[in-house]
This record gives sequence, C-alpha cells and structure tokens, in this order.
Amino acid sequence: MSPTYVGARAALAVAALTASGLAIATSPVNAAACPTTISGGASVPFRTVEAECSSTNGTLVGPDHTQGTVASEASGRQGIRIGQGQYVEFVLPTAANSINVRYNLPNGSSGRLSVYVNGTKLSAGLAVTTRYTYVDTGWITGSRTHHFFDESRLLFGQNAAAGARVRVQADGGDVGQATIDLADFEQVGGAGTRPANSLSVTDYGATPNDTSDDAQAFRNTIAAARSQAREVWIPPGRFDVRSALQVDQVAIRGAGQWHTSLYGNNIFNNGSAQGNIRLHNFAIFGDVTERVDNNPDNAFHGAIGTGSVVSGLWIQNTKCGFWIMNGPSNNVTIENNRIMSTQADGLNFDSVATNSTVRNNYFRGNGDDGIAFWSNGGADSGNTIANNTVIQPNLANGIALYGGSNNTVTGNRVQDTNALGGGIHIGNRFNSSPLSGTTTVSNNATLRAGALDPNWQFGVGALWIDARDSATNSQIRITGLREVQSPYAAIHFIDGNGQGKPIQGVTIDGATIQGVGTFVVQSQTQGAVGISNLTASGIGVTGTYNCPYPTNIPKMTFTGAGNSGWTGTWTNCAVWPPPNSGAPQPPGPGSNVALGKSITASGSQGGFPPGNANDGNTSSYWESTNNAFPQTLTVDLGAATAVNRVTLKLPPSWGTRTQTLTIQGSSDGGSYSTIVASRGYTFDPASGNTASVSFGTTSPRFVRLHFTGNTGWPAGQVAELEIAAA
Repeated sequence: MSPTYVGARAALAVAALTASGLAIATSPVNAAACPTTISGGASVPFRTVEAECSSTNGTLVGPDHTQGTVASEASGRQGIRIGQGQYVEFVLPTAANSINVRYNLPNGSSGRLSVYVNGTKLSAGLAVTTRYTYVDTGWITGSRTHHFFDESRLLFGQNAAAGARVRVQADGGDVGQATIDLADFEQVGGAGTRPANSLSVTDYGATPNDTSDDAQAFRNTIAAARSQAREVWIPPGRFDVRSALQVDQVAIRGAGQWHTSLYGNNIFNNGSAQGNIRLHNFAIFGDVTERVDNNPDNAFHGAIGTGSVVSGLWIQNTKCGFWIMNGPSNNVTIENNRIMSTQADGLNFDSVATNSTVRNNYFRGNGDDGIAFWSNGGADSGNTIANNTVIQPNLANGIALYGGSNNTVTGNRVQDTNALGGGIHIGNRFNSSPLSGTTTVSNNATLRAGALDPNWQFGVGALWIDARDSATNSQIRITGLREVQSPYAAIHFIDGNGQGKPIQGVTIDGATIQGVGTFVVQSQTQGAVGISNLTASGIGVTGTYNCPYPTNIPKMTFTGAGNSGWTGTWTNCAVWPPPNSGAPQPPGPGSNVALGKSITASGSQGGFPPGNANDGNTSSYWESTNNAFPQTLTVDLGAATAVNRVTLKLPPSWGTRTQTLTIQGSSDGGSYSTIVASRGYTFDPASGNTASVSFGTTSPRFVRLHFTGNTGWPAGQVAELEIAAA
C-alpha cells in the first residue's frame, strides 16, 4: 500500500489529511512547508523557488507519494492549489527578467495565469494547458494516468532585482484552478548574433513568427552550409519545422534558448550519419499529446555518429528529448541542455555508444527514464554521465545503465522519482549486452528517490541493481553516495524475474543515508556484496532486508567494515512492513522502535529464535533455553532512542502465566542500568495476553529483558517485544 508522506516540515501548515491524500493548509503557507533540498547535479543559469515555500492564499497539496496523485509528481511532493483570486507570490533569490512555471490544471482545461512583478500586472500572462498532460500508457503494466505537470515560460520585459515579488495569480478570465509546483527565475541575456561565415535560414526562405512551414528552407540552408563548410544560423523568432531534417557534418546555431524556437514533433531524424554534428543554443517545442512508441516524435532521433556535440538546447513536449540509434555513436557530447515535460525518456542511447559524455544537463518531468544508456545490440562502453540533475521522472528511473562496459555515473543529483523505477539503476535488462568491466558510480546524490512498484507491491530502492536477464558478475564500484529521505529502501538488489540470479562484484564504500522509509539495504536475491563505511540515520524499519526469492536459494552475503548507525535484519520474510516517513527525524511518539531491529538472546529453545520476538507476528515467539534461569533478551535500537514504555505479548491462545523480569538499558551493550526493577507481569488471554509498563523517558540504544521466572513454563517467552518512542 502506497504511503502518504508527511514530513515534520509541513507540521505547522498541515492540519489533517483528506481521504484523497491532500493536505489542507492555513493561509498563508510559510517556510515550515518547504521540502528538504540537497546540492549536486547540474550548474544552471536559473534559480528555482518552490511554491510551498512562498506566500500564498491557496491550499497546500501534499506531501504525497501515492502513485497517480498530483502531489506525487510535484517537486518536493507538494504544491499550492489556487482558484479564482488566489495566488502564489515568489520572492526572487537573485535578479531575473523571466519566469518558468511548472503547473497542473484540472484535465481538459486551458487558458492563462496572470503574472505580477512588484504589484504591477504584466500585459502578457502565462499560457497554460492540459494538452500535453494526463497521459495513459495502458501497454505498460502497472502504469496509471500520469504526467500531470507541464511548464510555461515568460519574459517580464523588465529587470527585477533580488528580493522583488513575483506573483502568479488566477484572475477573472484566467483558468479557474491550477496547482503551482515551482518557478524558475533567470536573468536571460540578449539574443546571440550571427556568426561570421554562416548561412541564415532566412536567406533561404524561412520566415520567423508566422504560420508557414520552414522545413524546406532549413533543408536548403543545411545542404548549402555543408557543401560550403559553413555554419547554419537561426535568428531570433519562432520557426515551424513540420517534417524532419537530416543532419550530418554540419553545425546549426540559434540565438539562445529564449530567443530562437523551433516547433515540431521530430525536428531531427537521421537514418545514418558520420557525425561531427553541432547543435547549439535554441529551443525545440513539440506538440506530442500522447506517447506512441512506434512514432519517432523526438527532438533528435536516430544516428549521431562520431564527434558530435549538442549544447544549450531547451526541449519540451516531444516524446523524447534524444533517442540516439541507427548505428554506433562515439565521442559524442550532450551538455548544458534542458529537457523537460517529455512523454518518455529525456535521453536514451539506444545503440552502441562509446567514449561519449552526457554532462551538466537538466531533466524534469520526463515520462520514462531521465537518462538511459541501453546496450541494445552491443555494449555501451567508456561513457560518462556527469553532473546532471534529474527531477520527477514519472514512470521510470532517474539514471539507468542497461548493460554495458566500463561506464561511469558521477556527480549527478536525482530527485523525486515515481512508480516503475528508482533513482539510479544498473541492470542486465531489456536483452542488453550484459554488464562487464567496471561500472563506476561515484559522488552521486538522491533526494526522495525510489518508489512503490505497483506490480511487485514493494518498494524499489533509491539505488538499485537488477539481475533480471542474467547474473551480474562484473565489478560495480559505488563510492561517495548520498541518499536523503528515500521513501522506501536506500540500496536494493533483485532479480526482477524472480529466479534468484546472483549479484556479484558490487562494492559500496563511503555512503551516507539520511532518512529511509524501510531499509538501508534490501536484498531479494543471492550473491555477495561488500559494504563499508556506510553511515545511516533515520531508518524507517531496520537496517537490512535479506529475503531471497525463491526462498530455497541462499541469502545475500554482506561483507565490509566501518559501517555505523544501522543494524538489524527484518526476520519475517512473509510480511512487508509499511514504510515510515523517510525523513531523517526521530520516530513519532508511541511508535514501536523495536520492530525488526537486531535482537539477541542468552539462549533459545530450538525452533523459537529471538527474531520471533520483534517480527510483528504474535503467532511466532522466542523461548529461552528451558530450566536455565536467568535468561536475557536484548534488542539493539540502532542508536540512542528516547523511549518510555515496554509492551510484552504472548500468543493470544496461551493460558495465563506470570513472568518475572527486569528491564535494563545500555548505551554500549556492555554496561547496563535498571530501567524498571524486577517485578511480575501477568499475561491473561482474557486481555489479549499482553502486559505493559510505562516509565520516565530514557534514551538507551540497547534494551534488555532479564528473566528470572515464569509460572507457565520454565523459560522466558515473548511473542512480541514492543518499545514505544517517547
């Protein structure tokens, strides 16, 4: 069951959750509702301000991780819903002369939203529509209606200083309702000038800002420029390109992302290419209203060859940004682009790509993987995915390597992923050339990454490795990983086909996990993984889930040293525990902090191990060595934890008995002090065979029960040990 994620930061603004998972805020929302942010990823020319961090008289929507809800696809899992006369007012963090708003509308609506700068309404508003949203992909098992947000941009026509107030408002005549996710603010420079030795598309018949088709004029310019070894120049303005252009060994340059715009569903489509293609500094806007995988409705589709560079493009409302195929690609650079609100992947190398680099790009709201290298028909090898930002891929992974050899993923940030994927993914999948050589994953960060898979009905990790097609035997080296507020597992190993193919050769060194809804490590297959110097805090359930499927194969073997802040292994493989918040914060008052934590005993009767005492199941129980009092049962909470109550349970059908025990606490597991002195606890089936004791708040890491007697059996017995957070 998918969780509704409510962080402590929203506590001042959120009074309750409605049945639909929407939080109702008082007015105005204040900074207490701001989501956590982290550094890393692309260096961009704009600054983003979340709507929920801004002044408003609207309604806070979220936080929510539930598949198919508007809030789940918002950055930070929150937004502000406004109606007629309502607004979100942003304070500029830096000087800007433009705004780009990420928004949602009720399905079927369109129109505009008004924009005010320091109280003065701009004559032009933001054009908004649902034409490109509410997408259905029924052929993808587990998908639901998704892709709820689009983006709309506007130049102010003036410069606004840092601290200026920019209001987005639904005035009379505007759309009746909108949910505002965020706004990007940028100081857009002047239009670029025509380079020397270039040919302009206008000299060959293209006319900006009209309704004519400029495709043939572009073709003629491209052919002439290639034959003369000159560059193609696209001046400021809107140009309609209604049929695809083939490009090879030619450079095409625009006046800038905000100044030169090409409109068309498939601007570039190459059946083959030698390479040395140069595309620079313009925008591509598609009109793709649904995802049809057989249609090449991509900004760039097909072959890109050797030595090509694509830099400074703004791509929006196409099926994919880049789908590179139809032959090998070598020494290609894709950099400094914005790929937003696509129906499917932001970028996919569906070919044999070698020695190529994808760096400093910004992806947001892609309808499948943000960045994918798919070794389809041969190994992608020696490629680097560096310093990119991927936010809200709403049907797959942030970054994915499907097979390949000696590839590197470094310095990226992945944030707010949704169903059918996770944050960073490495796997032998989709009949790819299997992983080989060394895959390097270094210094990446994830925020609120991972999701409940709607088919499997368990969480997928913020970083996950899948042996679906074949076992993984190559080296996968993960260093410098930082994961914050993962709603489910932080690190995940699985054979997605459920055949138990092993995962070998993985080493993780130097990771920081800050807040995780379920487990630090989740393994559902066999193999051997080394984990060292991994520090964790804010663990939702317990440190490790190690339950292979099928159940008759060996468990994953973990080695390593220097780990801290996480202990314990989930013991009831028949039950999936619900995730906790995922925020790095103390457990809520009254929550059971012993559930699934590491637990040991001085002795056990065969078949009744200590793990039965905190697995959430009162039908199973721990029983100490018989006729050998005293006996102890000790749970490691993983960190010093404020607690104030212990509850003990026996199977409900058992007869009445009294057990005598002392409750003790320790900070180091060596020296114990008394929390509750020795006393008898009576268990009566008439009252559920439950006994409880409250005490003054104390903060041990280890809690120990010291048994000295039992009137019902000559041993200590516990079906459930529950320890309540203070």
